[in-house]
Amino acid sequence: MAKKQEQETAADMLRQFDSLKQKHPDAMLLFRKGDFYEMYREDAVKAAAVLAITLTSRVLPGEKAPVKYTLFPYHALDVYLPKLIRSGQRVAICDPIETPRQKKEEKADLKAGEKSKVKEEIIPNNTDMAKKKKEQAVQDKPVQTDPNEVKEKPARQKSTEQKAGTEQKAEAKADANVEQQAEAKKERKPREPQMVTADGGKVTHGHAYQGKDNPEDWYFTAKIDGQQLKPQKMDAADLAAYQKKELTVPQLMERYYPTKLMPKVSEDTYRFPRQMEGAEGSVAIEKFNVYKEKDEQRPDFGRYKFYAQVGDARMSAVASRQDLNAYFDRVMTPNQLIEKNFGERLHLKSAYEKYRLPEGVDPKGVRVAKDHTDNKWKVYVDMGDKGKTARHEISFDDGYSLFKTRTATREQIAAKYLTPEINGLLSAQTNRLEKSNSMKI
Repeated sequence: MAKKQEQETAADMLRQFDSLKQKHPDAMLLFRKGDFYEMYREDAVKAAAVLAITLTSRVLPGEKAPVKYTLFPYHALDVYLPKLIRSGQRVAICDPIETPRQKKEEKADLKAGEKSKVKEEIIPNNTDMAKKKKEQAVQDKPVQTDPNEVKEKPARQKSTEQKAGTEQKAEAKADANVEQQAEAKKERKPREPQMVTADGGKVTHGHAYQGKDNPEDWYFTAKIDGQQLKPQKMDAADLAAYQKKELTVPQLMERYYPTKLMPKVSEDTYRFPRQMEGAEGSVAIEKFNVYKEKDEQRPDFGRYKFYAQVGDARMSAVASRQDLNAYFDRVMTPNQLIEKNFGERLHLKSAYEKYRLPEGVDPKGVRVAKDHTDNKWKVYVDMGDKGKTARHEISFDDGYSLFKTRTATREQIAAKYLTPEINGLLSAQTNRLEKSNSMKI
């Protein structure tokens, strides 16, 4: 019996929802039912996606298919309502004017009144016969109706009118809430941007928040012209500095969304020219795109990679997050990305300009020679009294750039392969001198 009554109540709420939804199709309706706020149909689907709460289906009387619905505790309204509004939803809160307990008490009072009337109409057996005949005569006499008298309505009709009155009050309250929110939206001033990008985009809502799955993880996110950016996991040092107000939102934007702040390349510049200067003249860029490695046997399975076809050369390389963002945000041209990721394989002079020997190293000590034990070209540095580095094999592309196209120097090749070892020898020499000086003192 209780289950049937609960289904009827849910069906009644759904009818109210459908009625209000026809009047306010662009508003999300939150119905208060006991200690929860419930949402139905398409509102439930939207709310579950925005609030990350469970979406379920329920079979209700009069419905051919299960009805989707979701709910959350009433005390969580202060948390969930701002999230719904920030997601762009118009929200109307529908609170019942009459509680279920009050309805139950009214029904009980009505039933008790009906029983008392029945008892009053029963004539006891020991009543005087004359009195009975007199009352019968009075009953047979036509009754004159007082036009000012209000007829008492049956209990069922009362209940129906009360129910209709409750629905009208709920609709009126929902209409008032929607109107108030519309007025508040009109009066609300646009949020001042926290910073402006190079292209004039307005950065707002920059903030850090704690992860739901792991409370130790914190994320930074923001909006640019109202578009939500993908949250980025924060470094522990950045989080501590941000909480102490040592790092500002513009500084965090530069750290976690650098390409969003850069000026975008124009469409024409991005698409043309489709050629670049190679080591031996101009070469055509036949193809350049991004793909995800699907070969499970490869060590870079599942990672995003750049693919380029320049002239007869077909190349691929794992793309860094920064380069991927530059590609999708269009702040670098294909030529620039190819030069950065495939410059050494194309033997470009600009690709080797980033390699420099540490200070204090004599370039005359750099040696590139063929090792006759394995017939491989190797590079090493003789640093005199500081010592010698180990011999390191160089790649075919680096050898081709050094000997064939001459777009790389011996010093650049040595800096590419031996910089960590050279720094180790230099620091060891410094430590020996400091130790010797301390012993003399």
